[in-house]
Amino acid sequence: MEIGGIAPDFELKDHHGTPVRLSGLRGEPVVVVFFPAAFTGICQGELRELAAVEARVLAISVDSIFSLRAWADREGYSFSLLSDFWPHGQVARAYGVLDEEKGVARRGTFILDGEGVLRWRIVTAIGQPRDVTEYRKVLTQL
Repeated sequence: MEIGGIAPDFELKDHHGTPVRLSGLRGEPVVVVFFPAAFTGICQGELRELAAVEARVLAISVDSIFSLRAWADREGYSFSLLSDFWPHGQVARAYGVLDEEKGVARRGTFILDGEGVLRWRIVTAIGQPRDVTEYRKVLTQL
């Protein structure tokens, strides 16, 4: 997926079981964040920082809806946690961040403008946290 191209559309269920379609969010910037697994320290810290981002956040993992719901309730996340559980990792694969060997998503962040155009991305190793201050810089330019 190239900068300036339209991000692949998808529909996944959030941690309440409600379907969320990316193309249904046109008109506002969207931050699509892939993370390896719920209830992990690095993911928890990153997602906590995302609560202050001025955009719609869609946080995606291959965890089940039930795991994501328990984690969201425990942590008080105010944004959507989406389950890419089945078909396993299909959306992460479409975005090029599925670690096929481990069966989880690498840490990938994709910032889309209000038209669904990819404006910025970063993919890091599973154990390497992302710098959320970079997200804020990019979003202020949209």
